[in-house]
Amino acid sequence: MAHVFDALWTNVHLATMAGGYGEMRDAAIAVHGGRIAWIGPRAEAPAASTVHDGGGCWITPGLIDCHTHIVHAGNRSDEFEARLNGATYEDIARAGGGIMSTVRATRAASDSELLRQSLPRVASLLAEGVTTVEIKSGYGLTVDDEIKMLRAARRVGEVLPVGVATTFLGAHALPPEFAGRADDYVDHICTVMLPQVAALGLADAVDAFCERIGFSHGQTERVFAAARSLGLPVKLHAEQLSDQRGAELVARYQGLSADHLEHLSEDGIAAMAAAGTVAVLLPGAYYFLRDTTPPPVAALRAAAVPMAVATDCNPGTSPMTSILLAMNMVCTLWRLTPLEALAGVTIHAARALGRERDIGSLEVGKVADFALWDIARPADLSYAFGFNPCRAVVNAGVQRKPMVSLPG
Repeated sequence: MAHVFDALWTNVHLATMAGGYGEMRDAAIAVHGGRIAWIGPRAEAPAASTVHDGGGCWITPGLIDCHTHIVHAGNRSDEFEARLNGATYEDIARAGGGIMSTVRATRAASDSELLRQSLPRVASLLAEGVTTVEIKSGYGLTVDDEIKMLRAARRVGEVLPVGVATTFLGAHALPPEFAGRADDYVDHICTVMLPQVAALGLADAVDAFCERIGFSHGQTERVFAAARSLGLPVKLHAEQLSDQRGAELVARYQGLSADHLEHLSEDGIAAMAAAGTVAVLLPGAYYFLRDTTPPPVAALRAAAVPMAVATDCNPGTSPMTSILLAMNMVCTLWRLTPLEALAGVTIHAARALGRERDIGSLEVGKVADFALWDIARPADLSYAFGFNPCRAVVNAGVQRKPMVSLPG
């Protein structure tokens, strides 16, 4: 007797993203035990306990937002107004605003309040076919508050249908308790914060902000060395405002990704290409800050550096909760092709999280996370902005509507 799978989606077209891209028209996809069990022509579809007629929709892998600061408290619309009146990002940060404004609000929020404020932002992403999201800490900057943020991030994945990758970003800004003592704070990260976070199993990776208003190349390397000694992979906010050789540094530590990259050098590109480090492009911050220096997309492409795309959802420089808008932005602002943008939020984003073996493409054996779209062709996902054609989302083989209900 032929094997019967748990569920089958038929009368669909597949953008598999296997090998960077792959297209299968008039197809079907079967799942069993939460994973993809079969892919092929509709005429050859196997038996399944439940059969879904896809109505001619396109199916892509579940989208992945691989760089967010989406768990935070508070609002910084006042800084948005200040920038429109001439203040720069660095002016605001040096005056005590910027990241520290969100640190104060996040520290003051209870665990439940921090989660309550964050869930609607995540739900907006899920409505656009996102099935995995990376969430960074970095707005606590004390042991207890960083742990509070990471626990809230883990909780997001328990109350909403989304996979969560957590990143410890203690080296995000210098907290007031260590004013004028950046090296002492880095010591504290390496000897106190990181070991406790690692012991609790709350972080999947470690990040840092290597910048003139952040942490130096040398300080960042100390954080990386401590992270790797604890078995944690690294990634980096690199070359956003200036070239601090951060991309070269994170590549030397076999980092998962270097993110932002507006001021990336040729040496940085070569180092990333050699190490297999993913370039994560963040158009929301570029747009919101009205930057005029684009990342070197053509040079990254020529060097075959994988380019991921993410929202960078955060309260100060990219209050964006639309992965589809991010896809349109990288095409419109930086001339990625629509297929490059789709790869950027699927297979390359999975690689930026170190999860490419499980998610990011439609392949037998991978987790059955995918989205159904009422579109004529995959390029439509990058073409229209302010429009959401997502018709259904499948999480580990279970279909739901793209809108999710929030607890409480």
